Amino acid sequence: MLALVVHLLTLAFVALGGWIILRAPGSVWSWLLGGVSLAIGWMLRPRLGRLPADAEVLDRAAAAELYALADRVADRVGVKRPGKVVLLDLARRTGYDRVGLARTPVLLIGLPLWLALPPRQRVALLARAYARTPTGDERVVSEALATLDAWRDALIGPGSAPLKARSDAEDKIAAGTPMALEAVHPAYDVTGFLGRLVGRVLGGPVLLTRYLLARLARAGESRVRARHRALTLRVVSEQELADLEALERRGGYVAPMQAAALRGESVSAIRRTVLTKFQLTADGVWSSAPHSELLGTGQSDGIDEELAAHYARAIRGFGLIS
Repeated sequence: MLALVVHLLTLAFVALGGWIILRAPGSVWSWLLGGVSLAIGWMLRPRLGRLPADAEVLDRAAAAELYALADRVADRVGVKRPGKVVLLDLARRTGYDRVGLARTPVLLIGLPLWLALPPRQRVALLARAYARTPTGDERVVSEALATLDAWRDALIGPGSAPLKARSDAEDKIAAGTPMALEAVHPAYDVTGFLGRLVGRVLGGPVLLTRYLLARLARAGESRVRARHRALTLRVVSEQELADLEALERRGGYVAPMQAAALRGESVSAIRRTVLTKFQLTADGVWSSAPHSELLGTGQSDGIDEELAAHYARAIRGFGLIS
């Protein structure tokens, strides 16, 4: 309810701006005041999400095996199938979200970790990404917190400090015409004081609201994590999920791939090396069957063939991963 109040305030700015303009469309002041109100509403609007700048959208026909796997795991978790599968060359994360006005479901796959996983843990990775999809209530709260952060930054954050451009301009005026600077300085100081005063007065309620909303959200974090875990365990076992989380914590899969890439090894050789080091026992046998009910070894190899060109390009940049 508190988050909805925050969103209603944003909507009120938009409605007020439109009403002011429509009330007297021929007045310059109406357009000025209405435009300011609309601009505030636009600044505080909930973000619809967008793809990262380095994301590459896969064509379904060119990556049929990967899309089929994404659909199977989504069905098992109980979320909508992704409309797009997107690759991230250097990002380790894999996530699932809705983006744009159309709220298109998108699955984002970070290639470094994906390249290092056997079929069973690839399924676990996708299942966990789907399971972390926020519910409607969670999204309303998170977007309200983002709106309050925008309020805080505008009123009392770094953005409310004097502009560097203004300081530079004052220095130039002082060097050239000191008397001119003395003439405008009182107006600058008064304006700055009034702006800071308004920021402090309005910033207090904003900070209090954000504190209350964040505290309420944290109170439900354990319940949210339990829901995420329960959804993931619809698809994979506790051990498979634990193995994936342990591999991510160690992060040791990146360094061998970086070294192999520097030696100029092929994608297939790099994948064999990583799987051998992190997924096989000291005797050279699988500690558990590598395949999954939702992804066999042949299907996993088929996905690697579909992504071979993307792997080759991404590996050339693995040295940039820290």
